[in-house]
Amino acid sequence: MTKHFTDENFAKEVVEVSKTKPVLVDFFAEWCGPCKLQGSIIDQLADEMGEAAAIGKMNVEESSKTAEEYGVMTIPTLIVFKDGKSVANFTGLQNKDSLMTQIKKYL
Repeated sequence: MTKHFTDENFAKEVVEVSKTKPVLVDFFAEWCGPCKLQGSIIDQLADEMGEAAAIGKMNVEESSKTAEEYGVMTIPTLIVFKDGKSVANFTGLQNKDSLMTQIKKYL
């Protein structure tokens, strides 16, 4: 199931959880066409990964503080977190297989 990350829950749901398993965050905006396509891929990926990884989305318009903190300038931007820090960063539309490969590196 795809998680919903915000500025308020980021420390607990991303940073803390990444100490036990990889966390993929999709930074998006509602008005962004490629983000909508990426969003459906993220939903599929979350279903396939199950509890092995935490996968979710963060709306940059609602949670701009975290997006700024991680240097998100382009959307969609996807960041993999492990052990409390960012370990991989991708911009633009990414396919499911390449994201799955990246996440599995940190399992």
